[in-house]
Amino acid sequence: MHKTVQNLISIQTLIKSKLEDLNEKKSIPKIIAVSKTFKMDHILPLIEYGHLDYGENKVQEALEKWTDIKKQNSKINLHLIGKLQSNKVKFALKIFDYIHSLDNEKLAKKISDEQEKQNVKPKIFIQINLGQESQKSGISKNNLEEFYNSSKNLGLNIVGIMCIPPYDQDSTKFFSQMKELSEKVNLTQTSMGMSSDYLNAIEFNATFLRIGSSIFGQRG
Repeated sequence: MHKTVQNLISIQTLIKSKLEDLNEKKSIPKIIAVSKTFKMDHILPLIEYGHLDYGENKVQEALEKWTDIKKQNSKINLHLIGKLQSNKVKFALKIFDYIHSLDNEKLAKKISDEQEKQNVKPKIFIQINLGQESQKSGISKNNLEEFYNSSKNLGLNIVGIMCIPPYDQDSTKFFSQMKELSEKVNLTQTSMGMSSDYLNAIEFNATFLRIGSSIFGQRG
């Protein structure tokens, strides 16, 4: 069995154990295997095992890696987890099923126009900059309700919210805020939790976990 498959199974076991410990009726979160920068020889064993959700952060890399694979396996869901530039929307919508990084009105309008042209409807997460970090994308939590409503009015399929907590702070408090915010706008999906903190994210109803190094190992 390939090492990436072994790692995935170990993570699934830890998640199951965590849910049992919590003793609450929580749905099992989807694991997005963050495959950015990794070549297909690392990814194909996971596909053969039956894993369906993968994350990339660059549109061009995704097109080159996944176009043929997705034609062969239409059940695969590809998630854009990196920043999306407006000039890349046309190409992103050709390959991605989910976009986790909607964070401004200009981008929302561009996606709205392009999805109509291509007759596609990607599932979209609004990215929130909870740590108010200048180097990170994301809207202010105070603007969530207004931005969510305006994005819906543009015909976007907003399914949830996403955050990347500050690396030097306890992520738990940010996951707690995400839970409150999702309830406030009545969205059931939250994209949060990575290799270092995904078990904590589960406590706060994370539904999509973005896990890279714990599956694929460290990037070179």
